[in-house]
Amino acid sequence: MTYCVGICVKDGLVIIADTRTNAGVDNISTYRKLFLFSVPGEKIFTIATAGNLSISQSVINLLEEGLVDQQTGERERLLDVTSTFHAAQLIGRAARQLVEEQGDALARANVSADVTFLLGGQVAGEDLRLFMVYSAGNFIECGPETPFLQVGEHKYGKPILDRSITYDTSLHEALKLGLISMDSTLRSNISVGMPLDLVTVRRGALKVETSFRVEVDDHYFHDLSERWSAALRAAHKAIPDPPYF
Repeated sequence: MTYCVGICVKDGLVIIADTRTNAGVDNISTYRKLFLFSVPGEKIFTIATAGNLSISQSVINLLEEGLVDQQTGERERLLDVTSTFHAAQLIGRAARQLVEEQGDALARANVSADVTFLLGGQVAGEDLRLFMVYSAGNFIECGPETPFLQVGEHKYGKPILDRSITYDTSLHEALKLGLISMDSTLRSNISVGMPLDLVTVRRGALKVETSFRVEVDDHYFHDLSERWSAALRAAHKAIPDPPYF
């Protein structure tokens, strides 16, 4: 399992992904699930992956090497696309192609071929956008009303984002809230684990503003976790006792 969150606010984009993969409680590994594709000043895409690791890694490789267009015979790479919508279509094509090729064999081995992707990015001349792409090739886009998307084990971190994130939230606050959401998930689900990878992109900049790996001993993340726990304890103690006794 995994947990990835993408937040698209007025100032820009935040995407955070954990790195844990597991095939049983005694087979746990660390793999990068957050990937960057960019031509600075022209276009930038960041992709977070969840689900079957072999399928998701193959999708990333296909996006780098190019998918063959059945009509023209030419290869189309992610960095060839002219819009973020087109990028979401290309990821969907790659996922659908691989699931069709390998899905039956994986099913016979009792292995799920399901994958999901968060795609955030911008091409010069268009707005910054955030999509969730499914293994069937279809996708959805987040909007100002609910400016975040999650894939993987999302239920522990979602209440924090539901109560706190708005389209007008600053980029720094969005990153902080994304990390709190991730910390809450780490505390409640063993299938999500450190280190964490994060990317921030400023709207209109067409380049990465921050690309960072949060390690297990990261001082800021440890302090954030402790402060959030203390704030929750203080908040529930400040609420009057229920009058139902």
